Amino acid sequence: MPRPRQPGRHRRPEPLAAPEGAPALVLAVPGTPSGATRGLAEEVVSIARSELPGLDARIGYLDGDGAEYPTLQSVLARISEERTARYELAVAAGADVKQPDGPVAVVVPLLAGPDSALLRQVRQAVMESRVAADLTDVLGPHPLLAEALHVRLSEAGLARADRARLFTVATAADGIILASVGGEEAVQAAGITGMLLAARLAVPVMAAALDQEGSIASVAEQLRSSGSQQLALAPYLIGPEIDASLLAAAAEEAGCPASEALGPYPAIGKLALAKYTTALGIAPQPQGAPVR
Repeated sequence: MPRPRQPGRHRRPEPLAAPEGAPALVLAVPGTPSGATRGLAEEVVSIARSELPGLDARIGYLDGDGAEYPTLQSVLARISEERTARYELAVAAGADVKQPDGPVAVVVPLLAGPDSALLRQVRQAVMESRVAADLTDVLGPHPLLAEALHVRLSEAGLARADRARLFTVATAADGIILASVGGEEAVQAAGITGMLLAARLAVPVMAAALDQEGSIASVAEQLRSSGSQQLALAPYLIGPEIDASLLAAAAEEAGCPASEALGPYPAIGKLALAKYTTALGIAPQPQGAPVR
């Protein structure tokens, strides 16, 4: 027997599940596909599925090869064909079903910040699929990304894991370069998350563009001029959107160590799901808000 719901305004919300017949969540993965990229994307999708039971989640690659790494266009087309086939089977079985309408998928770009070139590629792929699909914004800026950056820095020994603890880290940085891609718009967006990260670490954080010559070195000089001596480079990137060698070159240019990219940190899957549920209007109530 199901347990009775707790009465009152502080009772727990009912667990959220994907509505029947809801559009699929399609993760649009940038960059050159590889086994590592696929593993990362699959982990992000797995996190989203665990947060929303019944979710139909797929992966489409912007530069896919159509076989081992399916393109975003082919994934969207397949989802549309499957929905049509389900409807036709139901009609043939004599079921009283409504003809499907609305978007077949919600496409979520696997990007922490805005990148006009990559977003243009995503929109082009959606148009070429000739499928009705909604496209969400990128994942950031968001406090969860500041948390993820903090964790990656602490894993590299470049920041304390917890502000509340009194022990120190000998290699902790006293200035952070937040490295983004996507030009000036991306730098501005990264700067918002950077302010949240600065509040967590109590050290200055400045955003710079990996794809603008001299940007990393310029920000490193500004931080050193303001008194920071031990710098660290924190990639405001999930990973697939840029060649890892560029990060190594940027760290060398700035003369400082670097943490890992955000990768499949749990917040990435949760943010991808949040973009999906918001697009469908089924976003869960913020934690701590009263349930009426």
